[in-house]
Amino acid sequence: MTSATLTAPLVPARRLGVGAGLRHTLTLAWRSLVQIKHNPMELLDLSIQPVMFVLLFTYVFGGAISGSPGDYLKFALPGIIVQNAFFATMTTGFGLNNDLTKGVFDRLRALPIARWSPLAGRILADTVKQAWSVALLIGVGMILGFRLGNGPLGLLGAFALLLAFSLAAAWISVLVGVLVSEPDKVQIFGFMVIFPLTFTSNAFVPTETMPGWLQSWVEVNPVTVLADALRGLLVDGPVAGPVVQSLIWAAAIAVIFAPLAVRGLKRRV
Repeated sequence: MTSATLTAPLVPARRLGVGAGLRHTLTLAWRSLVQIKHNPMELLDLSIQPVMFVLLFTYVFGGAISGSPGDYLKFALPGIIVQNAFFATMTTGFGLNNDLTKGVFDRLRALPIARWSPLAGRILADTVKQAWSVALLIGVGMILGFRLGNGPLGLLGAFALLLAFSLAAAWISVLVGVLVSEPDKVQIFGFMVIFPLTFTSNAFVPTETMPGWLQSWVEVNPVTVLADALRGLLVDGPVAGPVVQSLIWAAAIAVIFAPLAVRGLKRRV
């Protein structure tokens, strides 16, 4: 046996089946979810802040905008859910950057697991957190008087659409997470981009109350499109058009940002 053979590094096998990759993804997703037990603030961020938005917007602005908190809740709750979904996608980039800077991602990739499973596990875990946050918001809304206009099917459709859009938008967060040097910078990006994006939409106020020059942007804003789709599914109003437009936006975001994020991650690791 030659010395070269003795010193050759052990390289984990990477040609694994899809089934094995899925098992690895589920295991790593569970790892991310179990971490909540050691860092409960992560779940509180997805719970307390959205509930505060519902309470504050409903009882502070409800009477002035819609005449009563109850009427405003029917309009605003879908918009608040959308805003929260966009902010929740930033946790993917934050967690990924944290794993990258601490070397956790490198250790995971050194294991004999599918190359894509660490990232897929992170995204899957954050999708579960996203579902929890949406369920919490709808539950609190129903306590305050919100009622479903299209029954369980509308609710399931809203869940499916929102999670599909969130999966696509998560690629933006992944790209930011691999480009910045610190996890806190992911959050800074979220505040700098998501706040203006959501407040220049009809998530909280009707489009017709805004200046004419702003309405042109509001009508094509993806937050507006998704909020209208959720209103149609959860309350009433057009469904097909907003849902199709939301899916188009989701597909466009994924097509643009997924390759960029994957390329950036390869360069980072």
